[in-house]
Parts: sequence; structure tokens; C-alpha cells
Amino acid sequence: MLDSRYKRAFAKIKTTGRKAFIPFNLLGYPNAERCLQSAKLMIESGATALEFGIAFSDPLADGPVIQQAATSVIESGFSFSDALALLSEIRNLDSNIPIGLLVYFNTVLSQGVESFFQQAAAAGVDGVLVVDLPPESYAPIESIVRKSGLDSIFLISPLTTLERLGVINRYASGFLYAVSRLGITGTDERYDMQLSQLLSMARSESDLPVCVGFGVSNAAAAQKIFSAGADGVITGSRIVEILNADNSIDCGSLRAFLRTMVEAEQPLSAKK
Repeated sequence: MLDSRYKRAFAKIKTTGRKAFIPFNLLGYPNAERCLQSAKLMIESGATALEFGIAFSDPLADGPVIQQAATSVIESGFSFSDALALLSEIRNLDSNIPIGLLVYFNTVLSQGVESFFQQAAAAGVDGVLVVDLPPESYAPIESIVRKSGLDSIFLISPLTTLERLGVINRYASGFLYAVSRLGITGTDERYDMQLSQLLSMARSESDLPVCVGFGVSNAAAAQKIFSAGADGVITGSRIVEILNADNSIDCGSLRAFLRTMVEAEQPLSAKK
């Protein structure tokens, strides 16, 4: 693993027995100002890392909540350059927290592969997950990503075989993003029976932390996933729902939700 913010962040929580909480939002949602405010709340809550997506017209891995948010961002005219500027503002909020970027390969290609990763790194990004780029097709861009100094984050799922995990491990750094179930993102708490087996396989074959996303919408769900062996959880759709419902400047609903998720990651001995 690169000597990155991810490595330092996961090492820090490991010494305290805590688990990672990584909140997600789309850049520019509901607008640039409120997105920046949501990032500030995430950092203040004690999130381990942040993850942001760039709105895309055909987000195949995302459920209706994030799809609708992506459509809203695109229709507002929020551009890739706007996303980079916002990422730079978010980075200025905290110099240590890891920032991940979730994108589709069309976005990378539209900027030019080398330019995309250089711009992402310059904006303060630490790792990139290209959702629809299979690990078998990653070799041609590996040197570009490494040259940029970014971590390469990959999805694994209940269908990931030992052989495919081996391919992923050739390129992966930062952490592994485990999909809790087959399907799309959302708040539906439905986990495949194979999740524990997936986490066990990943732990036996990789030294990287494994964080679980898709359907992790509350603290109880997070605790179940921690019990299954995950190093952390990623929550997105629920955060977008809260931002939809709470238009207040301080977004107290989001602040309260983030607090419950951070408390869920603490060891029992630290809870009062």
C-alpha cells in the first residue's frame, strides 16, 4: 500500500479498535454550497474518510436516490471543473482526511486518462474508484494512476472469485470496497448470505482494509456488518435522502445521523 492518507487513517483507527465510517455524497449536490457544508459536517463528526461521486448520466451501479441526485447536478450545469474546484475547497477543510472519488470511466475518458488523474490529485483526492472499469482492463492505466500518486480502489462482491480477487490485488491500494449485496445502491437493508464469506476471503488474500457499502443506512446495519468482519462501512443514499429532506443551513438532521454512524464504529468499551 502507498504511504497515503488512507494508510495512515486506517492505521490510526486500528490502534483504538475502532471501525471506519466513510460518508458519501455527489459533488455539487444539492448545490455546491450545501455540498461543502455537508463535507464540513462529515469531517466534524469524526468520519474516517470521505467519498464523493461525480454526477454521470448513466450511473449503472446506483439506485434511484443517487440517480435522481446525479440528474439534478447535471441539469444545474455543475461541470467537471466545478467538481475539481469544490474538491479543492473540501481538501482545504482538512489536510489529513482521505478523500476518495467514485467515477465512471466515461468521465475519465472525457478528460483524457492522464489529465483526469493529474487533475484529481492536484485537487486533493487520495484514491479513485472507477466503477465500470474491470480489473482485467486496468493494466493500461495502472502506471498513469501510480504516477499521479493516487490509490486505486476496487469493488469486490459476493460473486468475486478467488482468481478475480488475485487480479484485483495486483492493482488495489487504499482499501477494498465490498458490495454488501448484488444489485444497486440504496437504503434497503438486504445483505447476501455470502457477505461474511467474501470478507473472510478478502482478509485471507489481501492486507488491505475492507469497507462495505450498499444498503448501510443506519447504525444497526453498520454494526451487523462490523460483526461480519468488515473494517468499515460506506453510506451514501441515506445521506442524499437527508439532504433532500433538510434544507436548513446547519442541516441538523445530517449532523445527528453522522453522529450515530460514528458512534456505531466505536468499540463497546468506549461507549457510555
